[in-house]
Amino acid sequence: MAPMARPLLKIQRYFRRKPVRFFSLILLYLTAGSLVFLHSGFVGDSSSGARGGRDPLVASEMGSRTSSSDGRGLGIMGRVFKETRRPGRRYGPPWMKKTGHGGQDSGRRAKYIGCYIDDIQKRALRGVSFFDYKKMTVFRCQDNCAERGYLYAGLEFGAECYCGHKIQSPNASESECNMECKGEKSNLCGGANRLSVYRLELSQESARRYGSAIFKGCFHRPDNVTLALPISAVIQNMSVDKCVDMCTEKEQSLAVLAGDRCHCGFPTPQFSLHEPEDEEMCLHRCHGEEFESCGSDEFFVVYQTQVQDNRCMDRRFLPTRSKQLQALASFPGAGNTWARHLIELATGFYTGSYYFDGSLYNKGFKGERDHWRSGRTICIKTHESGKKEIEAFDSSILMIRNPYKALMAEFNRKYGGHIGFASQAHWRGKEWPEFVKNYAPWWASHTLDWLRYGKNVHVVHFEDLKRDLFSQLKGMVLFLGLEVSEDRLLCVEGQKDGNFKRSGLRKLEYDPYTPEMRANIDELIRTVDAALKKRNMFGVPEEYMPR
Repeated sequence: MAPMARPLLKIQRYFRRKPVRFFSLILLYLTAGSLVFLHSGFVGDSSSGARGGRDPLVASEMGSRTSSSDGRGLGIMGRVFKETRRPGRRYGPPWMKKTGHGGQDSGRRAKYIGCYIDDIQKRALRGVSFFDYKKMTVFRCQDNCAERGYLYAGLEFGAECYCGHKIQSPNASESECNMECKGEKSNLCGGANRLSVYRLELSQESARRYGSAIFKGCFHRPDNVTLALPISAVIQNMSVDKCVDMCTEKEQSLAVLAGDRCHCGFPTPQFSLHEPEDEEMCLHRCHGEEFESCGSDEFFVVYQTQVQDNRCMDRRFLPTRSKQLQALASFPGAGNTWARHLIELATGFYTGSYYFDGSLYNKGFKGERDHWRSGRTICIKTHESGKKEIEAFDSSILMIRNPYKALMAEFNRKYGGHIGFASQAHWRGKEWPEFVKNYAPWWASHTLDWLRYGKNVHVVHFEDLKRDLFSQLKGMVLFLGLEVSEDRLLCVEGQKDGNFKRSGLRKLEYDPYTPEMRANIDELIRTVDAALKKRNMFGVPEEYMPR
């Protein structure tokens, strides 16, 4: 017997006699392997942003940095965020004027406004901050600040990003903002204790937050305040913090500041939040905080608290089985799941599906398990586009979305799940061109088939639904043959996102569409636009059309 075989034979005989010890060792080995895998996962997370990964949703306050005077020893912590207190806690809403800005075309417009001094003892921008000493870009900094509702984004030392509602330092010479961005050598990202500052134009859907509350705007005093906002109190040294905390404690979804008085309530037809005023009308300083605005007796500052509005949360199956089958039809990636969420909240009835998706069922779409012909659901999700499948329905809501956005959304779903993202390898590999080649024609043929074979078609554009949710959703409810409850619709507006909204923080920093792809898709858009107009409907929204 070979010398090496004898020790192995002894080990084998030992474990035959002691099977418990053998399995214990196996268990220890697997546990150790799991710990190593878990550790590598955390390490991978912390650097994923360098490959286009999602940025963390929690950021550190400016005052929380505990570094030396030049603060450059944070490279190893480059993408780790810490919350030391609620973000933006002192500085109130970003009072913003809607004016055009130049800057990068990144889905948001931003205007470079200059180089500013930054003192680590008294920051120029005092909102949240984050650092990436390998892959920082102007776009990433602007995008992170805008997503969190800040009005300004500043870059420093090539790798540091600061956000704020107000610049609280003097200008510096432009020559002092001379450091290249770590992630793009073509742009400058400040200098040593110098910030390159951009003013952001926030999109309407950007969450403008104050701690855990969301800023809703400035509104005129309702005719009957007591009816519209039944709970109120005078607060000494009023601040946004105190009013939000009071209304949260009272379990109300709106915190409304009117000078030294705090009102609480829910959106109602008497105070619907549909007619915002110019935000400058609410620029009355709070007595308790220097940089906050508390409105006045005539113009109210409104925040949405974290209290859930339960007026639209009850859902059930139809009390009697319907003989009419109503489709909620769309190309994949066109917002079908989001539309189902809105319809269920607005009507109080479950929606069904032509398919079965366990993850959707587990998230509360209880009609997912019903057979699509059961008649127990208010409408049925489908992506089918064949003549036979379409003619099986008596009527349909047809959701259409800009194909450039729909294709990317479906590609993310296909390779990352309902709220996940495709990896950079998928975007830059052969998968993306192949996907566009196969799916882009389907985007057009899906709509054309439903317009051709559908018996009673109500067209809803995803972009119009986002822009004017109340009236668009009201039209959908009426089309489904139900009475409209305005209270339910106002409730839906306050929790419109549901559980299946992707974070806006992880965006591609380049255009994935080649000129050839764009030429083909633009021709498909023109075809769909012509088909809609032929049916005496409005054509596609302006943003679809090639430029």
